[in-house]
Amino acid sequence: MTVNLLDLDPEKLAGFFLEIGEKPFRARQLMRWMHHFGEDDFSNMSDIAKSLREKLKDRAVIQTPRLVRELDALDGTRKWLLAVGEGNAIETVFIPEANRGTLCISSQVGCALECSFCSTGRQGFNRNLSVAEIIGQLWWANRALGREPGGERIISNVVMMGMGEPLLNFENVVTALNLMLDDSAYGLSRRRVTVSTSGVIPAIDRLGERCPVALAVSLHAPNDGLRDVLVPINKKYPLAELMAACRRYIEHAPRDFVTFEYVMLDGVNDTLSHARELVRLVRDVPSKFNLIPFNPFPGSGYRRSSEASIAAFKTILVEAGIVVTTRRTRGDDIDAACGQLAGQVLDKTRRNGVCA
Repeated sequence: MTVNLLDLDPEKLAGFFLEIGEKPFRARQLMRWMHHFGEDDFSNMSDIAKSLREKLKDRAVIQTPRLVRELDALDGTRKWLLAVGEGNAIETVFIPEANRGTLCISSQVGCALECSFCSTGRQGFNRNLSVAEIIGQLWWANRALGREPGGERIISNVVMMGMGEPLLNFENVVTALNLMLDDSAYGLSRRRVTVSTSGVIPAIDRLGERCPVALAVSLHAPNDGLRDVLVPINKKYPLAELMAACRRYIEHAPRDFVTFEYVMLDGVNDTLSHARELVRLVRDVPSKFNLIPFNPFPGSGYRRSSEASIAAFKTILVEAGIVVTTRRTRGDDIDAACGQLAGQVLDKTRRNGVCA
C-alpha cells in the first residue's frame, strides 16, 4: 500500500522508516525535504542514499491537493482553489500585510454548523480533510509564493479560519498544527498559529491540553437568543459555558487573551445596545475583538453594517477598555470570503455532520 508521507507526524514517519528497515532518524531528514524545502520528488533529495530514494518511490508518495484555479486580487490577496478528490474543492487564501503574511487554511469540505451568514455553511458538509490535505495547503502556498530554501519566510502566520469547523476534525487538525510548529517542518511560533472555532467546548479544552495555540472564537452575538439564530451550535454550547471554556483555555494558551470575531450585520447585531451587552458578556475574559464587515454573497439575506455603525460600536468597546481592531475587507474582487469561490465552482456537499 502506498503511503502519503504528508499524512504523517514525526512519530508516525519514524515508525514508517522502521517498517521499511531504515533508521528512524531518516524521518527528520525527510521532513526537512518535504516541508522546509517543499520537495515532492524523492530523486531530488540529494543527501538521502539512492537505495532509500528508490525504496521510497516504490512505497510512498508526497501528494498535495491539486490546483484548480488561482486568483490574484488588486490588493495583493491571493486565493487558491484546490481539488481534494471526488469533485470536491477547498479554498486557501494568502493575505499580505506590511509586517506579516497570513495564510488562511481550510479544515473541512464544506461545514456542518450552518451559521446563517456564512457562505460555506449554506453549501452543507461533505467530509473532514486529511492531514495531508490540511498541511498540503501550507506546502502549496509556500511553493506558489516562491520562497527560496533558507530565504525569508513569506508566510509568517497561519489561521485555521477557512472552510469548516477545525475542532470537528480534531485529530487531523492537531497533527497538522504540530507539523506547522515543528522546527524540521515549518517552524512557526505558537503565537502565530491560530485556530478559530464557533464554540465546540469539549474540543476547546482538548486543544488546550494537546496543542495550545492562539484561539479565536466566532462570537457574532452578545446573547443566546440572537446567537442561536446566527450560530446554531450555541443551542448546544451556550454563551455562559463558552466564556468559561475561554477562561480555562487562557491558562494554557501562548497569548494571554482570546480573540473574539464579530461579523457586523446591518440592523441585526450592530447596535449600541448590542455593544454594551458584549462588554458585560466578556468582562471576565481577557479578550481582543476583531470586528468584521460582512462580505455579502448571493442570497445571504444580510447587509454589511455602515462604517458609521461599526465606528460607534467600536467606540463602546474601546471605552470599556477592550482592544478592538476592524478587519479591512480584502479580496472582494476575487470572492475571498470563505467558501464563495468553491460554492460557485461546485456544490456536491450534503448536510450530514454531527457536532461532537
